[in-house]
Amino acid sequence: NEEYRQLVDALKSARLAVGVTQQQVADAIGQPQSYVAKVEGRERRLDITEFIQICRVIDCNPLTLLASLLNQDA
Repeated sequence: NEEYRQLVDALKSARLAVGVTQQQVADAIGQPQSYVAKVEGRERRLDITEFIQICRVIDCNPLTLLASLLNQDA
């Protein structure tokens, strides 16, 4: 759905903003690079713990990211 697309797009944008590659994220969370590609391609859905793990790797506060999405709807 649209909200999930926005979440994934924001997560990807945050990753790119800090210059972290999909491979670096994958290595840090113990997954193959294809896992990150599938998440970013919206072929695989994240659960909340995976979302938090990725946020930590890219030094992004998960609450701040979620709040920014909520503020878009306001």
